[in-house]
Amino acid sequence: MGVLKTYGEFLPLTPDTPSINLGEGNTPLVRSQNLERELKVGELHFKLEGCNPTGSFKDRGMVVAVARAVEAKSEALICASTGNTSASAAAYGAHLGVKTFVLVPQGNISLGKLAQAMMYGANILAIRGNFDQALKLVLELTQKHPLTLVNSLNLHRIEGQKTAAFEIVDSLLDAPDLLFIPVGNAGNITAYWKGFKEYCELRKARKRPQMMGFQAQGAAPIVLGHPVENPETIATAIRIGNPASWKKAEEARDESGGMIGSVSDEEILEAYQELAQKEGIFGEPASAASLAGLIKLIRCGEDFSQKRIVCIITGSGLKDPDTALRAASPPQELEMDINLIEDALGL
Repeated sequence: MGVLKTYGEFLPLTPDTPSINLGEGNTPLVRSQNLERELKVGELHFKLEGCNPTGSFKDRGMVVAVARAVEAKSEALICASTGNTSASAAAYGAHLGVKTFVLVPQGNISLGKLAQAMMYGANILAIRGNFDQALKLVLELTQKHPLTLVNSLNLHRIEGQKTAAFEIVDSLLDAPDLLFIPVGNAGNITAYWKGFKEYCELRKARKRPQMMGFQAQGAAPIVLGHPVENPETIATAIRIGNPASWKKAEEARDESGGMIGSVSDEEILEAYQELAQKEGIFGEPASAASLAGLIKLIRCGEDFSQKRIVCIITGSGLKDPDTALRAASPPQELEMDINLIEDALGL
């Protein structure tokens, strides 16, 4: 049905808002089969946002932002992006015949995401700078030209993304005890917290979860308390040094009694592989920051044996195949000999 039809009563829509649906939302909430037991968690679930149409959570907010932009007869969409936002904006722009302009940091975007935006027909410029600098340029352009910004500074994006919190409650019949989530530009942790609060106020949930956000160690401005001029991490989707929703993320952390911590690239890659090899879930590296944060806290002595936990897997692993190929063992090459094959397979 799509986000607009399913949760339209909770979204900032008008009678003139066009009904758009690329199949976003209603993503699986999958209970752990192995890591729950290994980590001694009461209940562990994974919210698979990579099942959205362009392979990431961005589609939830983009459908609302683009629908309202079309309603306002916007001439074009524009965004700065580390990859997923560009793919989502370009897809919805193509769906509705709206021009889409994208600024990406040159050399700091995975080819899988860039390929999507290119195929959807976006006008893409690679700038010699980082995401934060690209966003600054985009904001200047929106001040000078009739363009609609579709980064998470667009509050319609946050409204759409909050529907993932609704889905979790609808599935579990209440909010989890803790929600672990990657933090980059910090719009998503802001949106989830908004969704949980709204559902609790409407008495669709009895409680609100602790929000447990995790940044990459090389791009952890909220943890450090100051912007990071040159953020670096293998998790390109959260390689952001000055989050647009910084203050809102801190509010989500403080109001929920949660935390925002950091995990190293090594911890991210370990969780990335554990998720794939022990759960059959292939998320992009940034997605694994949620699980990496959980594992880190457990190794530090935290006891979650009586807790229900949800980890947000924000995007598909196919977004960044190069990292997967570097992390995995290459296939063994053999002659066409059944005996050699039996030996190699241990049969």
